[in-house]
Amino acid sequence: MRADGHDLLRVHGARENNLQDVSVQIPKRRLTVFTGVSGSGKSSLVFGTIAAESQRLINETYSAFVQGFMPALGRPDVDVLEGLTTAIVVDQERMGANPRSTVGTVTDVNAVLRILFSRLGEPHVGSPQAFSFNVASISGSGAVTFERGGKSVKERRSFTVTGGMCPRCEGMGEVSDIDPRQLYDDSRSLREGPFTIPGFSADGWYGRIYAGSGFFDPDKPIREYTEEELHDLLHKEATRIQVDGVNVTYEGLLPRIRKSFLAKDRAALQPHVRAFVDRAVVFTTCPACDGTRLSEAARSSRIRGISIADACAMQISDLAAWVRGLDGHGERVAPLLAALRESLEAFTEIGLGYLSLDRPTGTLSGGESQRVKMVRHLGSALTDVTYVFDEPTTGLHPHDVARMNDLLLRLRDKGNTVLVVEHEPETIAIADHVVDLGPGAGTAGGTVCFEGTVEGLRGSGTLTGRHLDDRVRLKDAVRTPTGTLEVRGADAHNLRDVDVDVPLGVLVVVTGVAGSGKSSLVHSSIPAGAGVVSIDQSPIRGSRRSNPATYTGLLDPVRKAFAKANGVKPALFSANSEGACPNCGGAGVVYTDLVVMAGVATTCEECEGKRFQAAVLEHRLGGRDISEVLAMPVSEALEFFGTGEARTPAAHAVLARLADVGLGYLTLGQPLTTLSGGERQRIKLATRMGEEGGTYVLDEPTTGLHPADVEQLLGLLDRLVDSGTSVIVIEHHQAVVAHADWVVDLGPGAGHDGGRVVFEGTPADLVAARSTLTGRHLAACVGR
Repeated sequence: MRADGHDLLRVHGARENNLQDVSVQIPKRRLTVFTGVSGSGKSSLVFGTIAAESQRLINETYSAFVQGFMPALGRPDVDVLEGLTTAIVVDQERMGANPRSTVGTVTDVNAVLRILFSRLGEPHVGSPQAFSFNVASISGSGAVTFERGGKSVKERRSFTVTGGMCPRCEGMGEVSDIDPRQLYDDSRSLREGPFTIPGFSADGWYGRIYAGSGFFDPDKPIREYTEEELHDLLHKEATRIQVDGVNVTYEGLLPRIRKSFLAKDRAALQPHVRAFVDRAVVFTTCPACDGTRLSEAARSSRIRGISIADACAMQISDLAAWVRGLDGHGERVAPLLAALRESLEAFTEIGLGYLSLDRPTGTLSGGESQRVKMVRHLGSALTDVTYVFDEPTTGLHPHDVARMNDLLLRLRDKGNTVLVVEHEPETIAIADHVVDLGPGAGTAGGTVCFEGTVEGLRGSGTLTGRHLDDRVRLKDAVRTPTGTLEVRGADAHNLRDVDVDVPLGVLVVVTGVAGSGKSSLVHSSIPAGAGVVSIDQSPIRGSRRSNPATYTGLLDPVRKAFAKANGVKPALFSANSEGACPNCGGAGVVYTDLVVMAGVATTCEECEGKRFQAAVLEHRLGGRDISEVLAMPVSEALEFFGTGEARTPAAHAVLARLADVGLGYLTLGQPLTTLSGGERQRIKLATRMGEEGGTYVLDEPTTGLHPADVEQLLGLLDRLVDSGTSVIVIEHHQAVVAHADWVVDLGPGAGHDGGRVVFEGTPADLVAARSTLTGRHLAACVGR
């Protein structure tokens, strides 16, 4: 049959981002791994081309009405795409930090658990929503008017909704107490601008509302206010008033702050607002619900002595065992128990058994977020779909990689096409088909270096092929510590009263299986502040207007150098300010929203994508205009700003750090939204390296790095330590562990099976002892 011939996914002429007319043929119902150095074009091909076009074509099958509510996706820059199937993307985008979102709510396990407690819980307290911390209990009554038989009829109706939300904390699990002393300087009057709250200056809108409200003498210092005036300033409820002839709502400082700042998740706040919240607000566990978010009624209903709050607080592996013990409750809940058991066992199988359902999603790492999303697909009955994974082994100890590989093979064996972007040699080794991109990164990449089997890759001579069977090498000599950081009684999260001495002045690697307590030990025991530069896995916040030049602060000295050389204002050389092209607003492209069809981005005809007004481009520095400078790769700009007329030491220093972390190929004006995960982490590392610090704390810096890039990272870490800096790295990568001067290994397992120090010493001693999971895997990798 002709239908049997559609067993290939064909890509011809792909040009997304740095892809250079890439053409590949990917076998369907096979596991294909895409490899190559960070920035070689893997994500552009898999996510930006194949998955993006599949998603766009699926969206077009919906009605115009439904499409109006969906994101507008543009067609990827590719000549031909044939043989596409429905694509399910499981990426590493961290889940939204909504304060009401937990592991249980995003995976729908909470929903099944709520139904179970509404059926079996004793005493019975209501429907499933009576166990939801996002549903408040409300009741009301009144007259309603409706049409019946052509007449208006009035009837009295009443309603009651029984929800599970704790009334004290409104389902948040914590209450906030605001310190009024941090809100204002009481020696000043309202006219003098007493407020220390962001956006509440004397000449700002809020400052004018309080000064012109008529409730206070605007020239009277706050410390002289009567008790009633102080109450009105801090607590007064919303009241309509008129200020400067405009009708506005006056509200006391405390309710205003709660609505403006505390209704949002702290992680989503701007840095200066977050600093104010940290200074002025004290968060404490809600005394009414003890942090469970649930009402007393919801907590009173139990199944075999366990409430829904107890169940959500359990480690998932323990909860799965408890659910298995409920099998004798008859046929009426058998399907519920089977569905719940299957979901919970999927968590354990995927290496997340150490989590609890009440864990906020904002606290999950990128790798954990990706594996939580995978839980939804493991039991799916769908076949012949394309699953797209972005480095699924991120954050996994070598011990857990084999389990992840089994899951990928299971998805393939059900008849699905599995596409994986990956650097991990153990995962590349199980591939049916490999596509290696490169040879370099950025403009030096974007071509297919090899396509075929794993054995073929080994003998291909490509950068990936040469590194595929690398053995790590222990250092001949380790550095001598210059001091010690004593950690005593660490008990954050699952840590068990840990005492450990962390040597300073050397490269320390903290390792252990995922969930063993590494991040808890490092981030909670090493106080952030003077002398500590912490580079964690939080994502870069940046729009399509942000680029390496703006994010690293490079553009400031560049603008000043252009302004000084031409005798004009620095603001002219900002595409987000006075120098912006008026047609595209400095974006370089014009976005056209076609409402029910895919939106289109077209290069601005006025500035031809250069983003600046024509008059600005007449000003030059070293023979180049500002748009030409932003089009330079870091390596070229490093030379440009290092010598001659354009010599700018401040810009040269930033560029040197970008080159140091292996980003010499990036162009200065490339939008941050087009960078890969590994590139984003390294640009953050380069930015933070400019800060003065005696101790650097890095959280899995090898995320998204090719083995060839890891060598460069190790050289950078060595230079940091040799310059007198203490470097503490949380890491699983064998090459980094072997390169350490001192290793702290946590375990032996995850969750409540971890939280203890199982080894302290040099990598050589760790290999010799072979007493821990890390030691055994490192010994195998060293080849001893």
